Amino acid sequence: RMCDFISVGPSLSINLQIEFQKHVASVRKCGANKPEKLSSGVVYLGHLPRGLYEPQLKEYFTQFGTVKRLMLSRSKKTRNSKGYGFLEFESDDVAKIVADRMNNYLFCERLLKCNFVPPEKVHEELFKGCEIPFAKPSHLAVKRYNKERTYKEKIRMKKQFKKKENKLQKRLAEKGIDYTFPKLNVDNKELPKKEKMNVSDTALDTVASQGATPICSPTFLERRKAQAVEMNDDDDDDDDDDNEIIFTLQPIINKKGTLLTQTLPSSRRKKAKKNKGLS
Repeated sequence: RMCDFISVGPSLSINLQIEFQKHVASVRKCGANKPEKLSSGVVYLGHLPRGLYEPQLKEYFTQFGTVKRLMLSRSKKTRNSKGYGFLEFESDDVAKIVADRMNNYLFCERLLKCNFVPPEKVHEELFKGCEIPFAKPSHLAVKRYNKERTYKEKIRMKKQFKKKENKLQKRLAEKGIDYTFPKLNVDNKELPKKEKMNVSDTALDTVASQGATPICSPTFLERRKAQAVEMNDDDDDDDDDDNEIIFTLQPIINKKGTLLTQTLPSSRRKKAKKNKGLS
């Protein structure tokens, strides 16, 4: 029996087959030169000493390999370091070596804690905001609260606290809670008095030599008249100056400490002249 052999030709034409083989060879050549894509690894850093921040940590751990991202945990209020952070290396093999070698390493009198974090436990937003540079917060509210207050400011602050406590006590009373807040202690100091004006010694001497200012009451004037009459009877020489009534007035001192002259008002001068004429 004769067997019929069927010759199977190429699926493509000769020209297309040559072009296809060239394309496959070029793809294989590019694939051989292209490096393999590395999977990144994350390392947890704990028990970090003070003074180690993002620049210092990145500079130190770069000796093991390329550090892609670094996230140092900081306080939201003070922006100070919490003592732990996360490092992402370009290769997970490097991350495992760092976790193995640097764990319990004595670093600035502290035992550094390094643990490798598996990829399935790495949160998506773990390194969120790591590119944002650190900005020191302003403590204006803290400075305003801790500033030294005067007695008037303390009293005002006490009244404000009292209003807030009363409102809060009403809210607690509505819920059936009986609570007394501690009192705000304010030093019971008197208001500062105005400083006395410094007066020169010469001005004080002139004031002391003048004596106290007499009170010009009717009884005082009658007594002075009687004294003047007795002095006229005793003295042989009658002088006009003996019958004069002398009023010593308290001198006025201005802010510069100089002594100012003072004159009697017109009404008092008229009364003095009238009394002199009667005597």
